[in-house]
Amino acid sequence: MNEQAVVFVEKEELHRLIKNKVMKAGLPEDHADEVANHLSYADSRGVHSHGAVRVEYYSERIAKGGSNAKPNFSFRKTGPCTGVYEGDNAVGMVVARNGMVEAIKMAKENGIGFVGMRKLGHCGTLSYFLRMATDENLIAMSMCQSDPMVVPYGSAEPYFGTNPIGFAAPCAGRPPIVFDMATTVGAWGKILDARAKNKQIPPTWAVDSAGRPTTDPFAVGGLLAIAGPKGYGLMMMVDILCGSMLGVPFGKHVSSMYADLSAGRDLGQIHLVINPEFFGGMDTFASYLGRMVEEIHELRPAEGCGKVLVPGESSEAVAEGYARNGIPIVKEIHDYLVSDDVHYDRYDGKSAFASDSQD
Repeated sequence: MNEQAVVFVEKEELHRLIKNKVMKAGLPEDHADEVANHLSYADSRGVHSHGAVRVEYYSERIAKGGSNAKPNFSFRKTGPCTGVYEGDNAVGMVVARNGMVEAIKMAKENGIGFVGMRKLGHCGTLSYFLRMATDENLIAMSMCQSDPMVVPYGSAEPYFGTNPIGFAAPCAGRPPIVFDMATTVGAWGKILDARAKNKQIPPTWAVDSAGRPTTDPFAVGGLLAIAGPKGYGLMMMVDILCGSMLGVPFGKHVSSMYADLSAGRDLGQIHLVINPEFFGGMDTFASYLGRMVEEIHELRPAEGCGKVLVPGESSEAVAEGYARNGIPIVKEIHDYLVSDDVHYDRYDGKSAFASDSQD
């Protein structure tokens, strides 16, 4: 496959282009600004699977009513440390941000904040919300549902979604420790990114419709869980906490990202925020974590490897480079962003793998 040409764009310009596009699709300015904040953040840190590559899909869903542009939000505290945020099928970034705000408030007051968010759309990259907590010197975990696209261990057909898990902890004097991972070997967004760049994928990421390993991102019929049965167990855990526990659809009943763009997704998500001050104390926590990072950095690298890093450091390095040189955006995507078109009607009615077949 021949790789696509790219255009280098400043983060502020990328934000402006994304905000303009989703506002044209029908979002109010404050919601559009949050979507642009989120997607430009993802691209600026090299997470292109959750950046501008998603804008056309979001715009088509917004324009067709599947993302509620005039939601009726509500938050109900169910205990001193728990609550449920009703998203009314608004764009997921806005709902997940609002839910994190409530979780942070409770963690500051009572040591723990656990918020379940019901009926929201695709929320993007979890690290964006996790960093909201670390900015307040709090620890955070987040996880959410996604489309049934993954073949459980031993199965020949999909049942669960990529069901990502994220964790972040503040680290005094350093960027926070952050990891944000799908419970599949490769996230679906990375398949989309490979399609946009016309690149092959590793043979360990996915299988075709016959269950055979594939390197063609356009032939994917099922994604593979990380570490076989271990990843399968993790994605089931995420689905239980974000689906059944919150009273929204679970497993194979979770709505497809593409099947009907005029309907809400009804997804579930959770944030768990922890205040270290209520446990070992913030000073001790910061001291121990700082020492841990120093000791990891001092480890002898394996042959062929550089300095041993902690989760989140590689994206910090990418962000610094992009700040100097611009963010690389696939030219076809950039052409769409600067065009007057809202979307090209390319996603509605597709299968879970964005193909024409529903088999």
